[in-house]
Amino acid sequence: MPSHFLVIVAGPTAVGKTPIAIQLAKHLGTEIINADSRQVYHEMKIGTAMPALSQQAEIKHHLIGHRSIHTPYNASLYEQEAIGIIHELFRRYEIIVMSGGSGMYIDAVCHGIDDIPTVDPAVRARLHREFLSEGLKAIQVRLLKSDPEYYRKVDLNNPKRLLKALEITEMTGKPYSSYLTGKAKQREFGIIRVGLDLPRDELHNRINRRVDSMMTEGLLDEVRGLYPYRQLNALNTVGYKEIFDYLDNTCSLDETVELIKGHTRQYARRQLTWFRKDRQTNWFSPNDIDAMLNLTFRKIKQDESA
Repeated sequence: MPSHFLVIVAGPTAVGKTPIAIQLAKHLGTEIINADSRQVYHEMKIGTAMPALSQQAEIKHHLIGHRSIHTPYNASLYEQEAIGIIHELFRRYEIIVMSGGSGMYIDAVCHGIDDIPTVDPAVRARLHREFLSEGLKAIQVRLLKSDPEYYRKVDLNNPKRLLKALEITEMTGKPYSSYLTGKAKQREFGIIRVGLDLPRDELHNRINRRVDSMMTEGLLDEVRGLYPYRQLNALNTVGYKEIFDYLDNTCSLDETVELIKGHTRQYARRQLTWFRKDRQTNWFSPNDIDAMLNLTFRKIKQDESA
């Protein structure tokens, strides 16, 4: 029977997770842990819709802007940091709020993630150059030879996943598949999942307005300053990729903005697909804060009386 609880606020981009998480944290008298895989980078404030300093001043946020794009980071490292902070906060609070749209990071906290070694940036850069020069078929063949088990189940048309497997195999001398145990870790705290969603047209309108706002706030200049580092994995992100292409003179600024909006809408659909796989998620409109609080207190009461 858990004595502490983690309330997770998840959902697609632009649905309103940050203000809802702040409201919940205020009602519950607690703090917030970020679960957005790009908001961890302090160089990417505008394009990731990082909570404003005024919002962070309202409620203490953790794992926001604490990393650099130049430092390797992944879901495994996030799990270690988040679990450490969770245990520390549970010394002071019965309930903690976690908010974000990165399903893999949230799952890492809820279920654990396989302990994958951190990749040497030099190995990653070399393999990426080889992929660009030799093509997809070449890395497919290399993966078949080095890790036939992973080759049989991976999406062979996804070069990012193929390269990740080759990176790990080359660094460690062991097949990437040998690290994928798939065993869930047992957590000592209860987990309450809150999912936020809106009618599709309303969500799309929010996305479009957010992109326009980002451009007004200076997204173009933010991305221009990061252009020399565009090869870094952290910058392989909607909003940044499209403006990098604009800076290469491949399209107009108006076309770039429309591409960002379209790609963000596609990303939101992928997020919803991920979160809807979890039957434990309770879905709400962002306007229904009272129902979210009622769910939280009801779940806690049920677990305490079990």
